[in-house]
Amino acid sequence: MVTTTPQEPVYVIGAGPGGLAVAATLRARGVRAVVLEKSGTVGTSWRGHYDRLRLHTTRRLSGLPGLRIPRAYGRWVARADVVRYLEAYAEKHELDVVTGVKVHRIEPAGDGSGTWVLHATGGRRLTGRAVVVATGFNHTPAVPGWPGLDTYEGDLIHAREYRNPEPYTGKDVLVVGVGNTGAEIAADLAEGGAARVRLAVRTAPHIVRRTTAGWPAQRTGILVRRLPTGLVDLLARSLARIATPDLTAHGLPRPTTGLASRAREGAIAVQDVGLVDAVRTGKVEVVAAVEALEGNEVVLADGTRVTPDAVIAATGYRRALEPLVGHLDVLDERGRPLVAGPRCARRAPGLYFTGFTNPLSGMLRELARDAERIARRIARTKPKKR
Repeated sequence: MVTTTPQEPVYVIGAGPGGLAVAATLRARGVRAVVLEKSGTVGTSWRGHYDRLRLHTTRRLSGLPGLRIPRAYGRWVARADVVRYLEAYAEKHELDVVTGVKVHRIEPAGDGSGTWVLHATGGRRLTGRAVVVATGFNHTPAVPGWPGLDTYEGDLIHAREYRNPEPYTGKDVLVVGVGNTGAEIAADLAEGGAARVRLAVRTAPHIVRRTTAGWPAQRTGILVRRLPTGLVDLLARSLARIATPDLTAHGLPRPTTGLASRAREGAIAVQDVGLVDAVRTGKVEVVAAVEALEGNEVVLADGTRVTPDAVIAATGYRRALEPLVGHLDVLDERGRPLVAGPRCARRAPGLYFTGFTNPLSGMLRELARDAERIARRIARTKPKKR
């Protein structure tokens, strides 16, 4: 049993992998941590993902501090097993997770104590010695403001609502967006009995194999993470010519910008878990980007009009941090934290962020590393006397 100090707690917002990892590493250092989760359980985001999803990073490189992912879960851990792992993680580390509490706003106490005040549901006003925001990369589903969206007569959902291909058997489906989610949903539909699957693409993605001769793409990402962006772009371009088929004839040309350059902008490479074969065999048709919606028609960038039975918008997420901390001048123009990990913005000492990037080396791996560094930094920082 770890004995924690009686001082004001550190509040961790979000009971996903990042928040749980920070809480566990703080507790291991004798710092009391309270995790606040707006839903009713841990790992809510993972519970809501589609059934087919597996980690794109290996089991060995995806465990959080203090508990390995069970070997029985296999090399590529399934969504349901990630949820089981997070539940076991919170239980093993005896984490103080308070569910059903949504934090609306964070602000300095303003009394010279260096503490933070959290305004939460039910009129709660919580005071903590530090705050770690771990609300997640995939927080709020984002759908572009296409002309005609509000009056569209067709069936349109965000990818967050997609579970499996069964409801789409025999249907004509348009998937919009070719990130990892869109690519995998398109392949899932093609394999699961949809009559026709089209994939609307605005910018051709980098596509990488999950493994090459047994070597996972994640390990390459780890090796190159500190190399200059231009060099990584060059290496990735050379590797792609060898390992990835050219899909130009099928509507997916090789990207003109580099893989690392894209990653710095937040666009991670697509790991191939079925898309390449589906495109090459015609099971998934690549079409132009969506420009507008009119009645029950979808207007594409090349002027084509299609009338699918269903549209699935795999168009990403917003971090949605503005209501929480937008008034503190700690976000950039895209709503992302200016600094993250163990660093704090100069104007906001004691306010930390984790899990708001999607690095080449793997998000769970970096969340684990962030947690250790954040906990070490907080444990070294002595609370000010009131």
